Amino acid sequence: MDFKFSPYHIFVVGILAFLQFTVVLDFMILSPLGVLVMEELQISTQQFGFVVSAYAFSAGITGIFAAGFADRFDRKKMLLFFYIGFVLATFLCGIATNYFFLLSARILTGIFAGVLSSISFAIVADLFPLQVRGRVMGFIMTAFAASQVFGLPIGIYISNLWGWQSSFLMIAGISGLVGFVIFFYLKPVTTHLDNQIERHAFLHLIKTLVEPKYVPAFIATTLLATGGFMLMPFGSAFSVHNLGVSLKDLPLVYMITGIVSIFGGPIVGRLSDWVGKYKMFVIASVLASIVIIYYTRMGVTPLPIVIFVNSILFVFVSARMISASALNSAVPDLHDRGAFMAISSSIQQISGGIAASVAGLIVVQTSSGYMERYDILGYVVAGAILITIVLMYNVNKIVHSKHSK
Repeated sequence: MDFKFSPYHIFVVGILAFLQFTVVLDFMILSPLGVLVMEELQISTQQFGFVVSAYAFSAGITGIFAAGFADRFDRKKMLLFFYIGFVLATFLCGIATNYFFLLSARILTGIFAGVLSSISFAIVADLFPLQVRGRVMGFIMTAFAASQVFGLPIGIYISNLWGWQSSFLMIAGISGLVGFVIFFYLKPVTTHLDNQIERHAFLHLIKTLVEPKYVPAFIATTLLATGGFMLMPFGSAFSVHNLGVSLKDLPLVYMITGIVSIFGGPIVGRLSDWVGKYKMFVIASVLASIVIIYYTRMGVTPLPIVIFVNSILFVFVSARMISASALNSAVPDLHDRGAFMAISSSIQQISGGIAASVAGLIVVQTSSGYMERYDILGYVVAGAILITIVLMYNVNKIVHSKHSK
């Protein structure tokens, strides 16, 4: 039976996508502002690195702790609680005047932001059947591309006019408005409470974490984000020093890649619903591996080719994440869904942070800026992607047996 999207369903997808946009932008905005932040607060590159990584690790740790409570409350109330915390923490980033203030504010932001994606995906799984979940996930996950195309340039422009803090104040203001819309117009999401099994929060966390049918999904999630987290930190340096892209052309590369991804996300989401989530994941993973090996072996390359390769690579990586997220959302039982999503989100954050650190050990930057051993990094990433095909096969078997009953 074909699912019909009502105006309310469209509103839910739109508001969750916009919420994701604000969270992703808050995470991404700090890196391009690094020069301004380090200069104004007089901090070292190592201290700035701590500020960036503190967010990811606090987000990952909080997700684990929040998992025990994730299925005990109305999902709307959970979403609002953590989003209000996120808005206040982002505001604190906007008034930070020294290193320790900013570091503390970023840890606090991570604590609240780390749970928001998992709550959003739990709401999607509660409100939308599996056959349309791919297109819903595809639309919501275009938030990453949208923040790249619209958010970052605006944020950087505002920062150049009024200082780096103004970007965080802008995000806090926009997020506050989104919070009001959620408060007044999002209906309570309580279906999971009807089947709730009374269990202590810590026991609920442990039971979900060790549930045999969930373990394959958690293992697959560990490697799922490896590609993006390993390649992304060094992407701009590789583009400039190895591919020969000028600094003034670099924003154009990211902008066009982002625009392609905005259109590509919903398309691959629909395709994953049409051809099957796992088939889409396999196709996207194989193609992503081929493009990554080619891309990481490239030398000085004309700008149009760099933009083209970047764009198709981003589409394939997005297609993997969208189809895998849709498939994973069908694994947990209704009463475990919030905890499962929170644990999965935490695993991605923490494993992503570790992957970025490992990538730093593989790649070596010479005195001229040239990135050596980037091709080796490409083989490692491609290998990890191909391993996830096998791991996701087990997840697909679990979902298929569950929904064929």
